[in-house]
Amino acid sequence: MSTRPLILGTAGHIDHGKTALVRALTGIDTDRLAEEKQRGISIELGFAHLEIGGQRFGVVDVPGHERFIRNMLAGSCGIDLAVLVVAADDSVMPQTREHLEILRMLGVGAGVIVITKVDLAETAWVDLVEQEIGTLVAGSFLEEAPIVRTSATTGLGLEPLRAAIVAAAARVRRRRLDQPFRLCVDRSFTLAGRGTVVTGTVFSGVLRDGEEVERWPAGATVRVRGLHSHGVTCDTIAAGARAAINLQGVHHTALSRGDVLAAPGFLRPSRLLTVQLDLLEECPWPLRHRARVRLHIGAQEVMARVALLGRAQLEPGGRQHAQLFVAEPVASVNRQPFVLRAESPLRTIGGGVVLQPAPRRLRRRDTASIEQLPALASADDATRAGAAAFFFGPAPPDDAAWVRDADLDLGRVSAVRSALETDGTLVALGPPANRPVHRMYLENLSMQIIAGLRALHEQRPLDLAIPRQTLLSHLRYVDRPLVESGLAHLIRSRAVRSEPAGIALPDAAPALSAAQRRRHAEVIAAYETAAFRPPSPKQLAGDLGVDEAAVRELVALGTGQGVLVRLSPEIFLHTRWVEEMQRRLAEQVGAAGMSMSEVKDVLETTRKYAVPICEYLDRIGFTRREGDRRVLAHANVETSR
Repeated sequence: MSTRPLILGTAGHIDHGKTALVRALTGIDTDRLAEEKQRGISIELGFAHLEIGGQRFGVVDVPGHERFIRNMLAGSCGIDLAVLVVAADDSVMPQTREHLEILRMLGVGAGVIVITKVDLAETAWVDLVEQEIGTLVAGSFLEEAPIVRTSATTGLGLEPLRAAIVAAAARVRRRRLDQPFRLCVDRSFTLAGRGTVVTGTVFSGVLRDGEEVERWPAGATVRVRGLHSHGVTCDTIAAGARAAINLQGVHHTALSRGDVLAAPGFLRPSRLLTVQLDLLEECPWPLRHRARVRLHIGAQEVMARVALLGRAQLEPGGRQHAQLFVAEPVASVNRQPFVLRAESPLRTIGGGVVLQPAPRRLRRRDTASIEQLPALASADDATRAGAAAFFFGPAPPDDAAWVRDADLDLGRVSAVRSALETDGTLVALGPPANRPVHRMYLENLSMQIIAGLRALHEQRPLDLAIPRQTLLSHLRYVDRPLVESGLAHLIRSRAVRSEPAGIALPDAAPALSAAQRRRHAEVIAAYETAAFRPPSPKQLAGDLGVDEAAVRELVALGTGQGVLVRLSPEIFLHTRWVEEMQRRLAEQVGAAGMSMSEVKDVLETTRKYAVPICEYLDRIGFTRREGDRRVLAHANVETSR
């Protein structure tokens, strides 16, 4: 039997003997308030501890009156194992049913049914009560649970009950140690000489004395200076335990029921939650889009408005995805259960699980995102993580994000991420982004880049390629490293091509009108005729009697086509003369090299052109400057251009 503690919680109608049963089992009276003792009913949560056969339990005794359901919900959020209590002299009552539904919606998976006060009823009557209980729990997690008849007054049935509790404990899914620490606060008070103390159930992780925690929704960091669990002082507390934590540097009034303590950097409180929502079959009305409800999550109660992501209303017994707009920040995690109650009249109407603890707003038309939501509730780690990665978008998630948004154990993060990369769900982007992204995000990014290229090709019909900087500026709303890495991916996959002048679509080609084609031919012919004394674009525009900008576009097109070669910003040569220039110099430059004046004479040009020609030849490695002379860079150089 594991010695890791479990939380045992009571449930049932008012005055059915829950507190008396806890006292009989533990020896602890959980009614703390004078009003509770005076009226003989539980109003607030009560706490005790129990050990049976080496298994430790923290016991939460909840009130049964319908007016105190909110208190019952605050205490039930951490229950591992339920004890459903039904009085023999009263049988199944309204809060018996409501408590059972609440336990089901909170994901409690194991328990025991106890008939109390059997000393006050005839055996035949108790048999009828047991039959009614069987009808009540049919189809629920308690359908196969043992029914134990007890009397707290006489002690009847307590030993069989203890045995049944231990047997049920073996079926409980243990809480996660390998996740960051998280505790929901259900009480905050002060002790003389100690200061602020909070109590609650540890949902995940381990906390050590002296460590720091964040308190939410305030967001402040506080230090732990003492831990108490199951009646003893301790150095650490772990998932599944009831704990009292002595906090340093914060007044007890700064914390209240519903607050959350967590490992620094783990949680991200939000006023928007994406959820999977179930409406009870017993709900007397459909839940409409934009309805106001009371959200109970952890130990917190907060008003919320429901935004249904499917149809405009959810029928009783139905399920739908929704977003909850909450009045106060909520710190939650993926697959955390919750309960919904009507704003008025006060009654439990449904519940579900959190899918996204801090999402962006979704619209019904956002079908790609909505289609990912069912996967976030999956029992499979990789399925949940794949959907979470879709919503991470370009943001590189840390390990805490995988735990918070995909309910992974820390030790599983690396393996699950590797599995997603292997099956192609995650694609590793290279530099400069250097991060994995969901394949659908990469597809969307690729479509944005291609759409941007297509738009720029339409704007610049004479360009063979779009300058890289022009494309980056066009996509300035996207993170630049992501665009650069996305471009590299598209180039590798041949979805776009990289040219000296920039980036282009594979089928991109200049779109010239008939007049532009004639003018382009005139420009190329002019440069071919000019030999080593080419005109500048401005001069050529004057000679042809056309707009200078139009000539520059045509010159740039000729350069992109490889017909013209750019020597300097204003000087271009026809490739015919580039080849002729290299041939002449290869034949006539001797070992002593050639001066600028000699180059000018060999090419029959002027110094205005000889200087940029020599600089170009140096740049491409055809010649090398030594003092005021040019020598061939290689002894056996051949003409190359």
